[in-house]
Amino acid sequence: MAPEVTLYLHDTLAREKRPFHPTDPQRVTLYVCGPTVYDFAHIGNARPAVVFDVLNRVLRRLYGPEHVVYARNVTDVDDKINAKALKEGVPISEITARYEAVYLEDMGTLNVLPPDEAPHVTDHMDAITAQIAALVERGSAYAAEGHVLFDVKSFADYGKLSGRSLDDMIAGARVEVAPYKRNPHDFVLWKPSKPGEPEWASPWGPGRPGWHIECSAMIEAVLGIPVDIHGGGHDLTFPHHENEIAQGRCAHDAPVYARYWVHNGFLTMDAEKMSKSLGNVLLVHELVKSFPGEVVRWALLSAHYRAPLDWTDSLLAQARRNLDRLYGALNRASAIEAEASEPPEAFLEALLDDLNTPGAVATLFELSSAIERAVTAGDMAAAAQAKGQLLAAGALIGVLQADPEAWFKGGVDDDAKSKIEALLAARDQARKAKDWPESDRIRAELDAMNVVVMDGPAGATWRFKE
Repeated sequence: MAPEVTLYLHDTLAREKRPFHPTDPQRVTLYVCGPTVYDFAHIGNARPAVVFDVLNRVLRRLYGPEHVVYARNVTDVDDKINAKALKEGVPISEITARYEAVYLEDMGTLNVLPPDEAPHVTDHMDAITAQIAALVERGSAYAAEGHVLFDVKSFADYGKLSGRSLDDMIAGARVEVAPYKRNPHDFVLWKPSKPGEPEWASPWGPGRPGWHIECSAMIEAVLGIPVDIHGGGHDLTFPHHENEIAQGRCAHDAPVYARYWVHNGFLTMDAEKMSKSLGNVLLVHELVKSFPGEVVRWALLSAHYRAPLDWTDSLLAQARRNLDRLYGALNRASAIEAEASEPPEAFLEALLDDLNTPGAVATLFELSSAIERAVTAGDMAAAAQAKGQLLAAGALIGVLQADPEAWFKGGVDDDAKSKIEALLAARDQARKAKDWPESDRIRAELDAMNVVVMDGPAGATWRFKE
């Protein structure tokens, strides 16, 4: 059953924001390019995981969880995986299992829900070789010197997603062209494996697939074509997603491969591109040792998903302050049972408008202020209502999932907690008596204990410094 409200998404192929209408509201399909499991995920890898987790949550709210199928693949065949295994002297499967487990743990820390389907390349070799065979049979691919390549000239729409002209690409080609290629931009579907690398049987000889064919075959096998929404980072638009379209459509003469293409923007580190050569690669696995996962998640959602996001220390600090404010309101209303509520209309309207998370979170601060006012005034009904709305809205974007008291005081033993609470009470008395030197002295003592004091309309709360 179609929802009463409409979700709007910016479609990269259409170059505009479009109302979302799935092929079948009873089975809404979402596919996102997932991790290549050879190393720890960096913060740039986490952005699409978090962005499309929000989209997944919104789709589930609109159509019902049982009517949404979210697939995020795992690339476990790759040159970098081979190189890592060779360097460590361990089987390739050990590398892929290790880093997939770490990726899932890290994404769980960021409150990313697991996908419904997590297809692995190694589990879909039959589907991959079948799709390549279909492309060869239809004249869209050709075998040459142990390779199978896609003939880009066989697909008239090649370049439409990225806005590139094939003629211009061929004319301006500066890459060294393999002698067996018909066109410079023909890309590999199947290739021979090097000595020591994993290989699989195929009609064209033992080898392994190219990167692009893997996603096309897994989408066809797990979700079917056309998929409703295909997501990923902006950097995948060309050549990966462009090549996916060519393969997926030509294998079956399909008019549409994905009905909506959604891409998140780049992430930079202090205004510089993240790269190992610059030494500015920030790993999620290390970051979450210093900051709660929700702080990292909030920071990733602080800009519109299609906009560039510059990752800085101040961005994380602001994310922490924002969540402290929201958790502070929830903590002061801890004795009040939240009313079963829906997120506010303004919050939903922002999310339905192409996942406008900056617009949506502004509503959360209005709710936290409403809780503070209601608690101060002793209006328990108003506090319960605002608290319920805040929790419902937070759940839809994957935040405010922790216990408020644990958020501020997690890991502290009872003796330390009692001492801190006693100092806060003494400071409160000093402030009421306008004994500012004593108030400052107590605050300095708390600061020496690594405690941050946050004053609010309903009193002071505290947490440990990062």
